[in-house]
Amino acid sequence: MNQTSAVAFKGQARVHIALEVGDLQRAIAFYRLLLGVEPSKIRPGYAKFEPADPSVNLSLNEGAPGAFARGKSQQHFGVQVQSTDAVEAMIGRFRVAGIATRVEEDTACCYAVQSKVWVEDPDGNPWEVFVVTAADHEQRSAADTTCCVPSESKSTCCTK
Repeated sequence: MNQTSAVAFKGQARVHIALEVGDLQRAIAFYRLLLGVEPSKIRPGYAKFEPADPSVNLSLNEGAPGAFARGKSQQHFGVQVQSTDAVEAMIGRFRVAGIATRVEEDTACCYAVQSKVWVEDPDGNPWEVFVVTAADHEQRSAADTTCCVPSESKSTCCTK
């Protein structure tokens, strides 16, 4: 069954960037200035900007102080699409190309419910293709707010 996006945006897809930031309030102030818009969502340790121009879904996740100076910040990139059918189509394209995929369905992540596929680019950067099926979802614990780089130490990046 195809589910459509619970979040409205122009076009069929938009870029998603998730950054780990050392000081969330300073980062919010910077990206508010850079993008010329207010955050669309602010939660403990998390903020999201969704400007129409440039069309981007920018998530800020507060991380460990000093991680950036030590070169240990986390990040991931993505493409937000309009439907689960679009996610399924990307899964097919990746698999035909021989790219390993990891699929997550109805996953609570970044204060939303998403269905997604994870892949790595040739340099090992994590990319997700995802649709938001429920736009505002309360996380169950503080650990759920760190979204959402998959790793070998976590069987899934987020929770169901």
